[in-house]
Amino acid sequence: MGKATGFLEYERKDGAVVEPSVRMTNFDEFHKSLPLEEQRKQGARCMACGVPFCQAGCMIAQMASGCPLHNLVPETNELVYRGNFEEAYYRLSKTHGLPEFTSRVCPALCEHACTCGLNTDPVSTKENERAIIEYAFANDLVTEPVPKIRTGKKVAIIGSGPAGLSAAQLLNRRGHSVTVFERSDRVGGLLRYGIPNMKLDKRVIDRRIALMEKAGIKFKCNVNVGVDITGEELLHTFDRVVLCCGASNPRDLKLEGRDAKGIYFAVDFLKEVSKKLMDYDYDAEKVMAATNFSFKSLKGKKVVVVGGGDTGNDCVGTSIRLGASSVVQLEMMPKAPECRLESNPWPEWPKVLKTDYGQEEAIEKFGHDPRVYQTTITEFITDKNNKLKAVKTVQLAPSKDKRTGRMMMLPVDGTEKEIKADMVLIAAGFLGSESYVCESFGVECDERTNVKTAAGAYATSTDKVFVAGDMHRGQSLVVWAIAEGRQVAKAVDESLMGYSNLC
Repeated sequence: MGKATGFLEYERKDGAVVEPSVRMTNFDEFHKSLPLEEQRKQGARCMACGVPFCQAGCMIAQMASGCPLHNLVPETNELVYRGNFEEAYYRLSKTHGLPEFTSRVCPALCEHACTCGLNTDPVSTKENERAIIEYAFANDLVTEPVPKIRTGKKVAIIGSGPAGLSAAQLLNRRGHSVTVFERSDRVGGLLRYGIPNMKLDKRVIDRRIALMEKAGIKFKCNVNVGVDITGEELLHTFDRVVLCCGASNPRDLKLEGRDAKGIYFAVDFLKEVSKKLMDYDYDAEKVMAATNFSFKSLKGKKVVVVGGGDTGNDCVGTSIRLGASSVVQLEMMPKAPECRLESNPWPEWPKVLKTDYGQEEAIEKFGHDPRVYQTTITEFITDKNNKLKAVKTVQLAPSKDKRTGRMMMLPVDGTEKEIKADMVLIAAGFLGSESYVCESFGVECDERTNVKTAAGAYATSTDKVFVAGDMHRGQSLVVWAIAEGRQVAKAVDESLMGYSNLC
């Protein structure tokens, strides 16, 4: 433990955040870092607990508590306090190969399980992690080792999101020849096209991919496995295949008027905005002026977002940046409490109200929170040209099913309402993996359409085919995908070599 009284002497201090009125005019990252001397004090706040829940990565009351990667958080925090950022990077690298991503987009499971958080503010482990990895990049410490000996085994990874990149990284280090197939035009999957640039600048992805390519990993973009090439062909060419395609099948709203012009899945909306931003070298003005940009006409339009999660929030923030005149975000569930309830004690994940960046920006621009709770759409209303002009909504109330005991949200009679809308973005979650990939490899899926494996395992029902990430566990967090990518790499290595020294 670096400073035994650090958690008593120093209060939590986070890096500056650009004001909503400024940041919503561009697509730049808006979370800034503390000076390293200030960051050292934040490392000093770590208590080096006898039982560090921050690194447990276990499930408590069906919710994740602590880091799924099992990063040795107290050790890295102490090294931050001592100012030894080089050694902190080497320590972090033993359990985590892609910290530049989680230190930007992870909800910090480690911090919510921090013992300091029981009575005061938790240690800023996420910002400590970002300070470590950015110091390492700035000082040329980050390398991707080139194997001295190749095993002669070839592995195909389908999907270049966080699970695919994590698996590719370790399998290549082990000496296997790795080829990653990506159906989009650029590498990154969810990181590239599911997360807006203001949360994760895409040049951060490019920086890592360049290192991986230099180390021998091959990336093949614009290849839609299951369409452009079959599973049988890949199994004939490669010794093992790892499916990391994500839970990319969006949940739809099959309602009257669904075929109206102006209704989009959130993932398609966010993807096109990110693609155009990269195509025009991150110049927002050029993006808005582009003749081939579907959403440049969003200026002055009324937007309704269906879904209260992170993707819905990203749609709110992106719509504001594109000039929407109003944004309403519909959430089926009741408003969360502002403080923990006794039924939700530490170190469980805190089920409390979270106002994210998109909602903050909506409050700044429109003067009120965009969220409307316990509400859903029942009908899309169109004009004579089948163009969306409004949505019909109804309020919902919780009701327990007498047979199953499950809580359901049911419509309340007499609460119907119309909301004017020029565009609706459906951010209602995902229904698991897309069927054509699974069918191409003949893998068995469960009732949630996730690829089925034995409990705690990654081998599918098809010989030599493995799975990891959201395609395996369902829609989840980037940090879980990275953790599963590391675990599937070990499983693949064992199946190829009879043993594995990966961890």
